[in-house]
Amino acid sequence: MSNLISAVAWVRRGVAQQHPTKYVLDDEELERVSKLARIELEDARLELERAHQAAAEMGKGLDVENETGDMEEEGEAKEEENEDDWEEMIALWTSIRASTEKKKSKPAPKAKDDLSEYNLDDYDEEETDAGGLFSNIKGLTYYKDNNDDPYITLKEDLEDEERQELEVLPTDNLLVVAKTEDEISQLEIYVYDESEENLYAHHDLMLPSFPLCLEWLDYPPVSSASAQSQDNAPNNGFGNYIAVGTLDPEIEIWSLDTVEAMYPSTVLGRPDKTKAHVPVPLGTGKKKKKKTKARQKDESCHVDAVLGLSWNRNVRNLLASASADRTVKLWDLSRHPLGNLETGEGGGAIRSFDVHKDKVQAVQWNAQEPSVLLTGSYDRTVRTFDSRAPGTGVGAVVGSDVEALRWDPWESYGFYVSLENGMVVNYDARTLPSNLDTPSTARFTLSAHDGAASSIDVNPNIKGCIVTGGTDKLVKVWNITDEGNGKKNVSLVTSRDLGVGKVFSTQWSPDDPLTLAAAGSKAKLQIWDLGSNFGTRKVFAGKLKEAGKILKEKEAKDGHGGVIGVASDDESEDDDDE
Repeated sequence: MSNLISAVAWVRRGVAQQHPTKYVLDDEELERVSKLARIELEDARLELERAHQAAAEMGKGLDVENETGDMEEEGEAKEEENEDDWEEMIALWTSIRASTEKKKSKPAPKAKDDLSEYNLDDYDEEETDAGGLFSNIKGLTYYKDNNDDPYITLKEDLEDEERQELEVLPTDNLLVVAKTEDEISQLEIYVYDESEENLYAHHDLMLPSFPLCLEWLDYPPVSSASAQSQDNAPNNGFGNYIAVGTLDPEIEIWSLDTVEAMYPSTVLGRPDKTKAHVPVPLGTGKKKKKKTKARQKDESCHVDAVLGLSWNRNVRNLLASASADRTVKLWDLSRHPLGNLETGEGGGAIRSFDVHKDKVQAVQWNAQEPSVLLTGSYDRTVRTFDSRAPGTGVGAVVGSDVEALRWDPWESYGFYVSLENGMVVNYDARTLPSNLDTPSTARFTLSAHDGAASSIDVNPNIKGCIVTGGTDKLVKVWNITDEGNGKKNVSLVTSRDLGVGKVFSTQWSPDDPLTLAAAGSKAKLQIWDLGSNFGTRKVFAGKLKEAGKILKEKEAKDGHGGVIGVASDDESEDDDDE
């Protein structure tokens, strides 16, 4: 698997703890992790049984009984051999000890030419009592630790140094990157200081599987350590978390205010029930090419990869997820993921929506209508519906696989969809039909990229400003204006190859109106500050003024043209080999 960054997420200023805490695996944390990991251990046992059964049905069964019998016979033989070896060892040790005691009781006679008693080897080394100015020079190098040396008054405080290195100022943004490098997947957390145009790595978190999507949230999951100790939390009821969807059916939620964490704050899903890892035979298994059935859906959990996540900013305990199992699920973060710990009931998703016929690629809540969801699928349709009554939703056929979608934060009824064929379409949800056989008309269609339009984002600070990224390695910024009578005028403001390879993720900063992050197939994160471009400032000057945003005029430092990245040792090897 090649190196790449599959997703990027911003964290707005002032949210992160100024001094992150270190992960401590104490008894309380061990108990919490054990409860969450219990279903994984149970899953491993059940999965092994199912795998044996499935393999037997597919003609590849394992003769477990014979293997067990052979292992028992081998074990008995090894025990007998060990007993014999132990007896021989005791006998040998007894004989050696006896001979040693005999030698000690009768010392060997000295040879006639033995002069060892005169110590002639050390005859020239005389003991002297050297005095003088440097007689005690050894004392200067005696203390291995400077804290033990009484002559050093400025003591080293490693904890304070580490505390300062990990400090996150209220003026700093965090960026979370889902990165896979050398087949190792992890979350990398970066700090971005806009005033100094400085981007650097802060810490990282290891992931068990390939990450596909990210979603930031501030609601502490009920099973997290911070939620269990709310009285000690600096911001009661709020936190700094990232939800991660991977190739596994489970959703992991990690705390971004904890460094060196070994286990997530919570895991959404029921690996004790999922059959995602067990092959199900199709037919008799006598054919040369054996096929497997589609994984059976489960109302309480996903059974395939999680492709999209969306956190409800109005009802903060709700998280929606889209999956390759063709379903959209709704999770309540205020409930324990295991349900009732005594009975095991009540865990899992609270709702499951089956509104598509193929993998669901993307999902997003409407910021102004808290109960409304927007979904896009590989069945080449988009749907929007009320989560309380999914049967009353509307939708549209888009003509290609959906790559990404976004609600327009400036219009509660408008949304954008980017497609695999490189097109970007904009719809008015009020005009969409409930029956997909009825034709639906987009407000405008934009030919954005020569390859797939793999990402799209709408600027939360400037109305009518969107960014798109594609497999043609270009990041493009567009300006959309109203012409009246519901018509839209779309113009390209700027386009640039940021050196990230095929673009997989583009995200606007929540704080700076003209700053965005992009990443892709070269496993590089780049920050693009469009405020350093005079043409871009001129185009959006009027809209910034209407929104009450003040953009300071500035020039790009060090001739980087407004693009800020993290310097790497092998940057010279980043040539285009695709």
